[in-house]
Amino acid sequence: MEKHLTKNQIEIEGDHHFSSSIKTPLRADAFEKSDEEKIINIQHHFKMIMQEMGLDLTDDSLSGTPYRVAKMYVKELFYGLNPENKPKLSTFDNKYGYKKMLVEQNITIDSACEHHFLPIVGHANVAYIPKDKVIGLSKINRLVDYYARRPQVQERLVLQVLNDLQEALNTKDVIVSVTAKHLCVSSRGIKDQSSFTTTYEYGGRFSEPEIRNEFLSLIAQ
Repeated sequence: MEKHLTKNQIEIEGDHHFSSSIKTPLRADAFEKSDEEKIINIQHHFKMIMQEMGLDLTDDSLSGTPYRVAKMYVKELFYGLNPENKPKLSTFDNKYGYKKMLVEQNITIDSACEHHFLPIVGHANVAYIPKDKVIGLSKINRLVDYYARRPQVQERLVLQVLNDLQEALNTKDVIVSVTAKHLCVSSRGIKDQSSFTTTYEYGGRFSEPEIRNEFLSLIAQ
């Protein structure tokens, strides 16, 4: 049964980043429709939104906006909702015997807050300590982008990336940090233009303060 909230309840829940699971909330039938069908439906509904706002869709500048927005949602901003787009995390035997920390820094975050559908922009830093396996560097960037490209909560984002890398690398020795600017904070509500949000999660040897602080000092440079 669909949950109906009062205006006040929506505001209260929307200001708290609660989630019942590390997984992005999706309906069971989320992928029964093709991308093309979704674009057609979103185009229709976004056209209704624009009309309700009083915009004249016969104007040359606005007439194509519903389609552009629909295509952007499905193919670009939120392509990470579809598991078919998940990058394959190819790993290789650690033939070099490399056992020190490997850090991938300043990975671009281009996401959207699931409460207001406003941009979240910033950077992620990911590190792991190899055991038997290593991973292609671009795969880390692709994984971060995949999970970022969906309506997101920053706390969930770091956990999703962390868990997938721990599983692929068969080690708990992984740490993920994200520092990002939320336009739902800077362009509405409190309208704080200068604040950023930082989240990070880790496991294994990164639970040791010395190892964790080494990572934090590296990404601060």
